[in-house]
Amino acid sequence: MPDQPVLRTVLADYPHTLPLKNGEVTSPAVRLDFHAVSPVHKAFAPMVRDEAYDLSELAIVTALQAIAYGRPVVLLPAVVASRFQRGCLIAHSARPVTPAELPGKRVGVRAFTQTTGMWVRAHLSEDYGLAPQDLRWITRDGAHVREYEDPAYVEHGIGEATLADLLREGRLDAVVLGNDLPEGEEFVPVIPDAAARDAEWWRHTGFMPVNHMVVAGESAVRRAPGAVREAYHLLRRADAAVTRPDGEPSPTMFGFERLRRPLEIVVDACLEQGLLPRKLDVGEVFAPAAAVLGPDAD
Repeated sequence: MPDQPVLRTVLADYPHTLPLKNGEVTSPAVRLDFHAVSPVHKAFAPMVRDEAYDLSELAIVTALQAIAYGRPVVLLPAVVASRFQRGCLIAHSARPVTPAELPGKRVGVRAFTQTTGMWVRAHLSEDYGLAPQDLRWITRDGAHVREYEDPAYVEHGIGEATLADLLREGRLDAVVLGNDLPEGEEFVPVIPDAAARDAEWWRHTGFMPVNHMVVAGESAVRRAPGAVREAYHLLRRADAAVTRPDGEPSPTMFGFERLRRPLEIVVDACLEQGLLPRKLDVGEVFAPAAAVLGPDAD
């Protein structure tokens, strides 16, 4: 009997990934060798630059940039993390800021390419007509994809202080935070009706804003296409094992057709914000995965 293929894997802990990590959902056709990386975004640069893993969670903006610049990743039609984003733009309660006051303000974000920042800018554009260059974007990190360069209006050099501390000190007027969004009354949302606007956006589009998807390394696809295909089905089985309330937005999505419209929206937003060197067609984006997964992916 041939050895069981092994894929070096990075996935954050979610209700829909825990069945894979705790051995509840398995397959004799592949073993997922999980590597702990926390926070998970620290796995992104090694994945797109060096194929450090065979299977990895990856932010959608980073994945699209990797494809545009010819990096060795294959984007699978699997969303593992989504989030409503308007509430991720915050100001200090002592110095609140309204959307109308944002032009010219200093807005901190970990990286200009961070997916949460992309969504916040997209919402500011659609809700208030604000262009990215209307604000001063202050960042700490560059892009995970080495070939990409930030637009000229993006400023660097935050230093070691956290975005929250810079906001407390008044050195920033607003910041974009995601999983590290603080609780309590010290900070206030810049968009006051963020939750209502997000709910309306979901009712209109039918999906939550996509944050992280799953990619396979090109080397893994060449070496063990059947293992990659089975890993995709494991992701779907693990997600199906999670019970969620009916009618509530889901943070996961699977399938080429289901993801066509979400990716079209993300590609358009990335182009408007100067995050991509050219327009990507969704068919182009998914072609390598379609060759591996076949029609069963939908």
